[in-house]
Amino acid sequence: MLGLNAKRWLQLGATLCALTAAAATAAPPPAEVFFKPSDVGEAHLSPSGRWLAVTTRLKGQERLGLAVVDLSPGGKSKQIAQFNDADIGNVHWQDDGRLLFSSSDLADGSGLRRAAWGLFGIDIEGKRIRQYVKRQGGLAPSEGLFAEMLQWNHTLATVPHPQADGPNEDVLLAEMVLDDTGLRLPVRLNTRTGVSRAAGFTLPPNCVGWISDSNADARVAFTRKKDVHAAYWRAPGSSEWIKLYEDTLLKQPFEIVGVDDVGGLFVAERRGPEGYQVLTRYDFKTRAPEPKALIATPGYDVDAELIVQPGGKLLGVRATVDGETTVWFDAKMKAFQATVDARFPGRVNRIKCRRCGEADMTALVWSYSDHEPGELWVHQSAAAAGTPAWRAVSRVRPSVDPAQMASLDLQRIKARDGRDLPVWVTRSDAAQGPLPTVVLLHGGPWVRGNEWRWQGMAQFLASRGYLVIEPEFRGSTGYGEAHFTAGWKQWGQAMQDDVADALLWARKQGLANDKACVAGASYGGYSTLMGLVKHPELYRCGVAWLAVADLDLFIQGSWLVDDDVSDVARKFSLPDLIGDPVKDAAMIAANSPFKQAARIKAPLLLAYGESDLRVPLAHGTRLRDALKDAGNPPEWVVYAHEAHGFTKLANQLDFAKRLEAFLAKHLAKP
Repeated sequence: MLGLNAKRWLQLGATLCALTAAAATAAPPPAEVFFKPSDVGEAHLSPSGRWLAVTTRLKGQERLGLAVVDLSPGGKSKQIAQFNDADIGNVHWQDDGRLLFSSSDLADGSGLRRAAWGLFGIDIEGKRIRQYVKRQGGLAPSEGLFAEMLQWNHTLATVPHPQADGPNEDVLLAEMVLDDTGLRLPVRLNTRTGVSRAAGFTLPPNCVGWISDSNADARVAFTRKKDVHAAYWRAPGSSEWIKLYEDTLLKQPFEIVGVDDVGGLFVAERRGPEGYQVLTRYDFKTRAPEPKALIATPGYDVDAELIVQPGGKLLGVRATVDGETTVWFDAKMKAFQATVDARFPGRVNRIKCRRCGEADMTALVWSYSDHEPGELWVHQSAAAAGTPAWRAVSRVRPSVDPAQMASLDLQRIKARDGRDLPVWVTRSDAAQGPLPTVVLLHGGPWVRGNEWRWQGMAQFLASRGYLVIEPEFRGSTGYGEAHFTAGWKQWGQAMQDDVADALLWARKQGLANDKACVAGASYGGYSTLMGLVKHPELYRCGVAWLAVADLDLFIQGSWLVDDDVSDVARKFSLPDLIGDPVKDAAMIAANSPFKQAARIKAPLLLAYGESDLRVPLAHGTRLRDALKDAGNPPEWVVYAHEAHGFTKLANQLDFAKRLEAFLAKHLAKP
């Protein structure tokens, strides 16, 4: 059984947790510190562990380029790829001499990111660059192309582990069928010749995705036809697909986590009265998950990621409780994790390794906390004489001063009906007494809102003197099936009461004073609006961005308004999760901010993306006009070329500036 508490990780010691008097009185960091992109994107060890590939912004460059570090004694680093109009990402080692990558425009608005960014290959010397899949969206092609490239609707699925008998030339791609079925077709690509061919295996009809082993051979296939979802298994060496389950999306008996290379299938199954997921193996003889759990995380769903050694051995599992932890089944790796945790105490230390646990192991460690966004370190067990075993690579966000950051903790409180309610609390280490509060609400809502790590928005708000509380209201995932299903058909109702109960708890604990605003994006924006409708006595103001405002429009859609909510979701899942547009019409109307706009009296800041298809701008304009008619016009901003999330730095900073001024205006009053 496994259960961790973030308070253990928060014992960071005097160096990190205690601010000096100078730091305590210094002006807060500028907004850029919290919202500008990180300087390091990805870092990956080569198959042998000799090379490290890093996507990074070098001095004077705004785009993420690709650099390779030679980890051998006296080795140098070299930038091998850079685009002027795109950022490099999705990097994979094909073998020790060649990498694959894609590109995207991280500096542009999210509404312009719907393009596909191709697939490229390059050697570690920065030569022999080849493009295999076309880019779409205005980017110029690279040099050295094959005469025939695959169309943009092909994406990289699996890069198989290198083989001992020669270079690894083949990779597995997924071809997306461009209709409303969501089908994906497997394609093999030879990266030396640029020739594509059939994958060598067939998939069940109506396949929308699959899971491969490290040899790029599909082991699990997922199918969908209307609301019928099924999963199939194919054993190594077999061509037969065996059905594992078939049911509706909301009633699947277990979740498939992953496979190993020797025929093992790992699943997460809900157990106990709260329905917490546990990780276990699937038993093909009984055709059911094994009763014995490999990992259980009481109070949390297991949320597991398998760590499989090339050749098939399961070394361990990464799981998320209040923060990420790693459970190693390999004794040598368990001991190494303890060594790393002692070297970097009070942090999450994620290890990726080559020759894991062996005398010549190379390990990459990403070490982070709520104060520190992340440091990258390399450890070489067989470092040459005179060469340090530990080598610092880079900080992910060098402009962040950990001494100026706030602490994040998770509390488990009781909602008014007795339900367990997880609540995240971000508070400056220098804070004294009850603070004005921002109740920050996550989107989804059917996701987990937070985990223990550095978070830009919460840290920004805490740096401006606010207590930030983030409730994992019912309907959130990650805290058991009962917590998830308790939120069904509870938009604006019990879910909204959870938000209020979190603030009332913080006031009772002496953390929050009587000045509070509520804020959030997407569903969090909806909940912000309904907080002002349902609990106006609790909040002085609200800030809602990308907010669902017209519940009828969201549930039913309109031929006048383009969006990306599927017909399948509107027919088969949203009626259960939110409400049936006919049977529950009165409930929906009572909990639609647009229809309840006259009840919103507090000052309100509304922000939307002009190109948003998840929550179209019509939600905002309808609410804005209704508020004007009710005599309470909101502060209003629309960002061009942004979709469901603001990604252009200028827009992020503009919104942060507006948010800071708005909160200061309404929370500074006596």
